[in-house]
Amino acid sequence: MLQEFGNVGLLLIVALVFPLLALGTAFLLRPRDPGVEKSLPYECGVDTVGTTWVQFRASYFLYALVFVAFDVETVFLYLWAIKFQELGTFAFVEMFIFLSILLVGLGYAWKKGALEWK
Repeated sequence: MLQEFGNVGLLLIVALVFPLLALGTAFLLRPRDPGVEKSLPYECGVDTVGTTWVQFRASYFLYALVFVAFDVETVFLYLWAIKFQELGTFAFVEMFIFLSILLVGLGYAWKKGALEWK
């Protein structure tokens, strides 16, 4: 049993050391004086004209949130479908409740107009 925790500990150490090692190497190898050209704002090679702070409509964010919610639903449904025969009736009822809650959320988003792209 301790061996299993050792593997998790080793994974944790690698997960902490690897990014720190990569960031440290990049810090040591980076150019010290980037120059004037590197300090300029860059957007696809063209200098901006006018203000660059543009407000986006909240409906875009609502549309993205609804997409993420149903994307997560797809992941849960896939895992549930793989183990469906082993889980039994209780899991079927639980998934029915889960899908019902998501359908209520979809109906609410539809009623509020969050799915309309204007």
